[in-house]
Amino acid sequence: QVQLVESGGGLVQAGGSRRLSCAAFGSSSIRAMGWYRQAPGTERVLVAAITSGGSTNYADSVKGRFTISRDNAKNTVYLQMNSLKPDDTAVYYCNAHTIRDYWGQGTQVTVSS
Repeated sequence: QVQLVESGGGLVQAGGSRRLSCAAFGSSSIRAMGWYRQAPGTERVLVAAITSGGSTNYADSVKGRFTISRDNAKNTVYLQMNSLKPDDTAVYYCNAHTIRDYWGQGTQVTVSS
C-alpha cells in the first residue's frame, strides 16, 4: 500500500510560479510518479510524469513552463510550475505507479488573471 502526501497548492497570480511536492510512503518499488490535473467539468489528464530512471513526459500545454523532478531517495516528486496561466487552474493529483496506480488526495491550484 502506498500513501501519497501532496503539498504546495494555493492561489497565484497569472505569470507567477508555484512548486508542488508529493511524498510517497509505503513502497520502495515505485516505477513512475506523476502529476495529473482536473478542472471542473473535465476529465483528469496527465500533466507530467517521470520514471525511476529520470525519463520525463509532459502534456503539450505545459511544455517549457513546468518541470517535473524526482528524489528517489526520498520517494518524492516535485512539479515546478512557471508562467502560470488561468487555464492551469485545477485540482492537481499526484500519482504513483507500482503494479497498480495510487493517487493523492489532490491539491487545488488557482491562477488568477
